[in-house]
Amino acid sequence: MRRTFLKSVAMGALMLGVGVSSAMAQDNYPAKPITMILPLGAGGSHDLNARVLTSILPQYLGQAVIVKLVPGASGQTGTAAAANAPADGYTLLFTHNFFDQLQQHVKELPYKPTEDFVTVARTNSARMCAIVRADSQFKSLQALFDFGKQNPGKVELSHSGQWGATMVPAAQLFRWAQVNVNMTPYRGGGPSLRALLAGDADVTFQFPSTILGQGDKVRTLACVLDEPTLGSPPTFASLGFPGEIGEMHRIVMAPRGVPADRLAKLREAFVALQEDKTYKRLISRLGEDSNLMSGDDYEKLRAQQSKDYKALVDSMTSG
Repeated sequence: MRRTFLKSVAMGALMLGVGVSSAMAQDNYPAKPITMILPLGAGGSHDLNARVLTSILPQYLGQAVIVKLVPGASGQTGTAAAANAPADGYTLLFTHNFFDQLQQHVKELPYKPTEDFVTVARTNSARMCAIVRADSQFKSLQALFDFGKQNPGKVELSHSGQWGATMVPAAQLFRWAQVNVNMTPYRGGGPSLRALLAGDADVTFQFPSTILGQGDKVRTLACVLDEPTLGSPPTFASLGFPGEIGEMHRIVMAPRGVPADRLAKLREAFVALQEDKTYKRLISRLGEDSNLMSGDDYEKLRAQQSKDYKALVDSMTSG
């Protein structure tokens, strides 16, 4: 009887110890560095934003956040790597809405975006500009349109990947202008910009954060919104474009199934980040804003985005 009692006490203590150990392991999250996968190449606006994010986040998470560039297959390579990672909070994906909800309507993906990922935070959003090299013959967007109409297929346009953040608005704009351009995909905004600078492309679409870093190497022809930091070039609307050119949402996601307490801690860190003075200064220096949208709120947008993008794809691929 005494032996049975002692055995029961020992087992109870063991189970209690396991429970305490498990709770401590959760409380100590993160206990090692976190990897943030970018499904894009170096030098683009996502890469620049990620460097700012990961320089400040350790103050709120207590661990380093390491950027890992995994470009390829129009974002699919890096996204698949994140989807296949353990849902333990140690792998994040820094992506955008076009990869997240549009691509699934134009190709078979090796993952299911909505089922495989949950939003940590929408860090900010951005709208792009059309740029050419500073020595380009094209001094205005209309001059580019005129040349393109007279020389079908002769305008070379580099973009960040099939059905990506810069390809979609470029396709919308040139389709509206009835200009046939040769569109070449690259592994992100950085590589597509380098193609322009190397003379392999006549025009590309980029975000203000990337354009500002080029100094006098490029000329901005037009932007979605007024961009005072770029000298307030014409907006697409002022040139007659009747529709809305897509907004890019920069989103941090985690493999779905991450423990609720870890997801909450990640979300809290991004909320705190938005109030950080150093973060605000650095992100502003890039020409970006810090208009955070919470993970919960952004999750509510994803279903509607999917419907809207399906309609957009149908309109751009029909006829």
